[in-house]
Amino acid sequence: MSEHRRVGEGVDLPPDHRPATRGDAAALAQLVNLAGEGLPYYLWSGMAAGGESAWEVGAERARRESGGFSYRNAIVREQDGEVVACLIGYPLPDPPPPADYSGMPAMFVPLQQLEDLAPGTWYVNVLAVLPGHRGRGYGGVLLDLAREAGLAAGSAGLSLIVADTNSGARRLYERNGYRERARRAMVKEAWQNPGREWVLLVREA
Repeated sequence: MSEHRRVGEGVDLPPDHRPATRGDAAALAQLVNLAGEGLPYYLWSGMAAGGESAWEVGAERARRESGGFSYRNAIVREQDGEVVACLIGYPLPDPPPPADYSGMPAMFVPLQQLEDLAPGTWYVNVLAVLPGHRGRGYGGVLLDLAREAGLAAGSAGLSLIVADTNSGARRLYERNGYRERARRAMVKEAWQNPGREWVLLVREA
């Protein structure tokens, strides 16, 4: 991923929202796994070594200064001092890198293919709210912030990927102007999930 401004720059954050810090890494790992329906935990489990837990791997990745899950790409919402929701996103390159998936793990290929179909958009990589805090409109506020971040970055609209079985999330996205552009079959290996396809949704600028 290319270098770019931090996600909170140029965005007027409402009360209880702030740019994430390295200290939020453990909370971000939990939220990333919620948004990914357990796929991140499955991948982190395979990366763990030397007595590390999957959660420790996820938190370490969130502490990085670069990469899709870096804290630098995250805005969090706090409630009574606890991180209860987050948005992680960044601009996708336009044009996308040359399409060579030969060295990529098979599970990632359909996701990368879909990303490559939305060049120049601001990509909502993660939108997650802890279960006990859902139904309060937090997701909608974070989607509004994603739109502001996309405008601040000069992106040509917004994009995200959702599992075909995640009907609740898809209803939220469609209420906010996202429309289906493409689908790719999931590659699951040993990951347990009822979905069959990844769905790319795009909101025009």
